[in-house]
Amino acid sequence: METLLLNQSVYDWEFDEDFTSGELIGPCTFSLNHSVTNVLSLYVHSIICILGFVGNTSVIITYAFYKDTKSMTDVFLLNVAVSDLLFVFALPFIAYSELHSWPMGQVACKLLRGSYSVNLYSGMLLLACISMDRYMAIIHLHSSFRLRLLSYSRLICAVVWVCAVLLSIPTFVFYQWYEPSTRVVFMLETKDEGPSSTAPQYICEMKFEDSETAETVKVAVPSIQMAVGFFLPLVIMMVCYTAIIVTLMKTRNLHQNKEVQVVSVVMVVVVVFITCHLPYNSVLLRDTVSMFKQLSCEEADSWQTALTVTQSIAYLHCCLNPLVYGFIGVKFRKNFKKVFQDLKCLSKQQPFHLVKQRR
Repeated sequence: METLLLNQSVYDWEFDEDFTSGELIGPCTFSLNHSVTNVLSLYVHSIICILGFVGNTSVIITYAFYKDTKSMTDVFLLNVAVSDLLFVFALPFIAYSELHSWPMGQVACKLLRGSYSVNLYSGMLLLACISMDRYMAIIHLHSSFRLRLLSYSRLICAVVWVCAVLLSIPTFVFYQWYEPSTRVVFMLETKDEGPSSTAPQYICEMKFEDSETAETVKVAVPSIQMAVGFFLPLVIMMVCYTAIIVTLMKTRNLHQNKEVQVVSVVMVVVVVFITCHLPYNSVLLRDTVSMFKQLSCEEADSWQTALTVTQSIAYLHCCLNPLVYGFIGVKFRKNFKKVFQDLKCLSKQQPFHLVKQRR
């Protein structure tokens, strides 16, 4: 069966207006997008990996070992940090696969792209869970006490991870490790140039067996990603946090300063989420809607570059999550200071816990 390949764009070739003349003006080189991708992979993605690793590792250590009483939000934040940390580990390989051939085989290809998809869905859904938990804790504190037990939070996290895996099944299935075909067949007579002497270059991209499957998947995957990975969490966050702000603004008591602080934190959370993810999802929506429309090479290159830049902005969220959801809290900062205090003790001859035991 003939294989149909749809990798980055269906507009890789540009034709002369008089197609009957048989003049071919392609292929499109996407030179602007390649240049931008090189810069982003070398500098921006490196910074994201470093900051994301430090921030999320700190959150995991603090919540796992230095927080005695854990709430439902703590469990959600711990899982968000795990999801972001896994993404940070995968990002260098994703950047490499976009710039070069993929030498690591079929299994690594599927695991890389599949894990990226799982982390994306799990991270976004967990942020929505945090919003709902904050809503229940502030608006329905007494009635929601039983629903916010640790056992339920762990169950919810397990359900979120399972849903993320199920939503990522198309990614696991259709991403393949293969050698791309460099010959495009047209309704024209062409000369056979003979076999190439260069070594085969394998890539890790989506590959389809027929055009109907290709069209369906190429539209369905980004559509589900936008719906579940952006719009659903955004709606939940806006509804929950709006209700929280309205409720807190109506109260007048001695804890007014604390209420102002909560409202400020809510605004920061929403602004950071929208700033990071709205540009990418807007460009992705436009790209999905016009996927099968004919574009010139310059226009296709510009939109692909916009998609690459806004995607890197979305990647920044994994660095900002520890700051927005973790370090902004007073209790978390106190526990985080204990990490450095214990590290100082471990650097001495007698560790802190041994000195405490001798006393």
